[in-house]
Amino acid sequence: MSPEQSFFAVFCIEALADELGIAGNAVYKLLADESDILDGYIVPYYDALHSQGKDYIVNELLELMKGRGLAL
Repeated sequence: MSPEQSFFAVFCIEALADELGIAGNAVYKLLADESDILDGYIVPYYDALHSQGKDYIVNELLELMKGRGLAL
């Protein structure tokens, strides 16, 4: 993972944490431990995702999480 991808992953985690009203470490657990969203989606699709706005990214990730049955 490049430094840019790491920074973006943290951005995604914190943006979701703010949206969901939960701690960042809980979001990290959902994205990295309970699913492959971090390593299987956020990092590989960094080039496409990082050019989008915060609202788009958060909504995209929330839909992906819902589709994978993650408890929100």
